Amino acid sequence: MTDKFKLYGYRWVVLGVFMFINLTIQMLWITYAPITGPAAAFYGVTDLQIGLLAMSFMIAFIPLSIPVSWVIDTYGFRIAVGIGAVLMGIFGLLRGFAGANYSLVLWSTIGIAAAQPFLLNAWTKVPANWFAIEERATAVGLVTLANLVGTALGMVLTPILTETMSIPTVQLIYGGIAAFSSVLFLIFAKETPPTPPGPDGSDVRALMLDGLKHAFTVKSFWLYLFVSFVGLGIFNGVTTWVENIIRPRGFTPTDAGTLGALMLVGGVLGAVIIPPFSDKTRKRQPYILAGMLLAIPGLVGLAFATTGWLLFVSAFAMGFFLVSTSPIGMQYASEVTQPTPEGTSNGLIQLFGQASVVFVYIMEALKTADGSFTPALVLAIGLLVVSAALVTQMKDPQR
Repeated sequence: MTDKFKLYGYRWVVLGVFMFINLTIQMLWITYAPITGPAAAFYGVTDLQIGLLAMSFMIAFIPLSIPVSWVIDTYGFRIAVGIGAVLMGIFGLLRGFAGANYSLVLWSTIGIAAAQPFLLNAWTKVPANWFAIEERATAVGLVTLANLVGTALGMVLTPILTETMSIPTVQLIYGGIAAFSSVLFLIFAKETPPTPPGPDGSDVRALMLDGLKHAFTVKSFWLYLFVSFVGLGIFNGVTTWVENIIRPRGFTPTDAGTLGALMLVGGVLGAVIIPPFSDKTRKRQPYILAGMLLAIPGLVGLAFATTGWLLFVSAFAMGFFLVSTSPIGMQYASEVTQPTPEGTSNGLIQLFGQASVVFVYIMEALKTADGSFTPALVLAIGLLVVSAALVTQMKDPQR
């Protein structure tokens, strides 16, 4: 029982500064997506080169994820996330100072992208150190919430701000916010509470290499890796090409910002509302399955809707159900692979999810001559159906 162990109120401070730093890096990631056309004109490059700024985060994640997981599991999240915080703050500011030079913007973005794995791969490590197991999916859900709020702010604020100020000025503002969040994390984050949040042995994990080997022997973990690959691929693809997806149907960049924001608001609510039910019932698989199935109608609407209200309702529904599976799935992976370290299982999921950058490229490749993304979205619908079928083969861990 949780009441036998001391849970410190300071855990919410640690979680809060961790959430803030995750929020700001998402703002830096998505900031160009809702202004793809105007940004391409400003820098004198193509839409694909602007898309590369967002895709570089996923590309950088692939070689860095496993080494970063080792740093998290060996030295703790405070040192590891602190490294990411410093990188994000420095390169966030440098991107603002880059002006109209696309090459400098790209290199600064790559620097920010290198910081991201240090933040994302600690999503289950922070709750494991500070929270009782009955709270951990909820805590991961709150970190997911912070990421989505950051993405939503970047999607909504960027088109509004660029109407009255230059793109480099907007980037400098975002870089300043990122640097501030980094300082707060370095000041207030602590690795562990004075006493553990659970029974002796509940936090015992294998060494990383042994844990890595063990994780790959767990069938349910393999299945969830594919599911997370598909889910994050679809989410990143739609987010990256949001303006391009709806442009052929006569919608505007402002509509793209609204659509992206509604999808993210849905995700925020899903990440907050659903995981506590999973924690309360101590079940993961049924909630992951329900989320995948119920996201399908939203994606169908996103692919074919020609009226604003239907497009926006579809985006909200897809965000709500698809995103709600992420924090539950990460906690599921942490539990089903025990004694694999949290940083390792989390890092593998994030790695497979970020490797879904290939789907972002596939979406561009499948674009029709008139600019329609419908074929790519139909493929995404099919992949969601396959993923739901695979989730039925996953088993909740025996407790």
